[in-house]
Parts: sequence; structure tokens; C-alpha cells
Amino acid sequence: MRLTERGPVLIEGPVEVVLPDGGTVRSDRPVVALCTCGRSRRYPFCDTSHRRHRPGGSPAPGERPTTR
Repeated sequence: MRLTERGPVLIEGPVEVVLPDGGTVRSDRPVVALCTCGRSRRYPFCDTSHRRHRPGGSPAPGERPTTR
């Protein structure tokens, strides 16, 4: 597992995540990005929505700017 600054938690896959309602979701990808900001439309998986919600709209250090 790897924590990223202002971004998702990266976990080597495959993974199975238990949701708050007791349901589960699975990803067979080699690396899975789990959302930590709660803005993802694919929650619990990260869709990079955190990049669009930084103050001033600027990307975090080391991140590429997003197109709008």
C-alpha cells in the first residue's frame, strides 16, 4: 500500500473492498487507486476528481494539469 500526497491510496491488486452498506466491489487490476477525498464518481475507486477541487484549480505538486 502506498499513500499519495493529496490523492488516492494505491494498493497492489487484485482487491475486494467492503462498502459501508456491507456490499463488496472487486478490482482485478494490478494497482488499484482508492479514493480518499469522497469526490469520485466511481467511489471507492479514484477517478482523479481530487485534482479538479484543489484551491485555485492548480494541480498538486507532481500532478499533471487537468483539461476542462
